[in-house]
Amino acid sequence: MDSSTAPVAIDNHHQNPRNLLPSQKGGWSAAIFIIFVEMAERFAFYGLAGNLITYLTNNLGQPVAAAAKNVNTWVGVSSIFPVLGAFVADSYLGRFKTILASSFIYFLGMVLLSLSVSVIPAHSRKPVFFTALYILAIGEGGHKPCVQTFAADQFDENNPEEKAAKSSFFNWWYLGIVTGASVAIVLVIYLQENVSWAAGFGVLAASLALALALFLIGMKRYRKQSPTGSPFTTVAQVIVAAARKWRLTETRGCRGICYDDDGGRKTMGHKLVRTKQFR
Repeated sequence: MDSSTAPVAIDNHHQNPRNLLPSQKGGWSAAIFIIFVEMAERFAFYGLAGNLITYLTNNLGQPVAAAAKNVNTWVGVSSIFPVLGAFVADSYLGRFKTILASSFIYFLGMVLLSLSVSVIPAHSRKPVFFTALYILAIGEGGHKPCVQTFAADQFDENNPEEKAAKSSFFNWWYLGIVTGASVAIVLVIYLQENVSWAAGFGVLAASLALALALFLIGMKRYRKQSPTGSPFTTVAQVIVAAARKWRLTETRGCRGICYDDDGGRKTMGHKLVRTKQFR
């Protein structure tokens, strides 16, 4: 084999998995329900985050510096958890079940948050409040990496009509996020100034409950994927293989080291011309 063109089979399973269940509809009739889930989650997140420092300073009596530190820590943890959520969705649960579980966790966290500013005794309010915050971070971890991708699963790239609808869908998607975030911040500020914090957080919890109900209503319309395996596993395999073959010569038995050998399996892939980089 000519070592200058020894092929490598690249498995596109992770980039373009087609293990969708054929009996499910997808398209706009399914995606519209997913928009409501994302709007409600963004509504709740920004409604809370936009007013959190005010609550910590005015109601829990924290200095501004301490309140800012606590908010930044919570936002940071909420940004890290999606890595774990993506791993769980890809390896074990699939996107639909991960979204369902995380939405339920998010709702429970918001309910606990509402209780912490109302019926929980003053001496226990602070620990319950922060417990609720980090329950929300766990829910965010499962929700954030899956919802937008699950929405994309509803449109078939091989169907010209659905491919065109997909672009239109994401225009509405981002409009919904911006609208939900803006309304949430303004509404919670108004409620906490004119009614109570419990009313403000209660509205956020109610929006999550409504979105979860709508998500379940659309359950029979969704195109779902089974877990495809975590990309972290593939990355680890490449690193281990590279370390084990570091000192190998470029040919063995008159044959290039890199060759297409999938053990008889049929894989979707394409060939890459060999280079002298990253031997």
